[in-house]
Amino acid sequence: MAGFKIDRIQEDMMREITAILRELKDPRITPDLTIVRAELAGDMGHCTVYVSSLKGMQQAKDACKVLTKASGFIRKELFHRLKLRKSPEMHFIADDSIAYAADISEKLNQLGLKDTQIPE
Repeated sequence: MAGFKIDRIQEDMMREITAILRELKDPRITPDLTIVRAELAGDMGHCTVYVSSLKGMQQAKDACKVLTKASGFIRKELFHRLKLRKSPEMHFIADDSIAYAADISEKLNQLGLKDTQIPE
């Protein structure tokens, strides 16, 4: 049962962190920045947030630096929005999964395999 609670809180955290990112005034936080996933520790003391950008890995790394500096504000906002007992420490990690998926999609389009179905 504890795993279900953690999963539910992780989804809520992803949704709220995305909303908080849209409210930040820093120009280095662009609209193409995406929260890929959030992993919450079992004791809810630490949360690892994976950030990806369509503009590439360097953009995601730069955004992670900014988000690390703004982690106190993000923690405070999450605490108030989600009504948590304790606010987890935030760790932001750059992830290139969105750029990787876009690259694979482009390669499939070049091969003409966009609308074909994968055999079962």
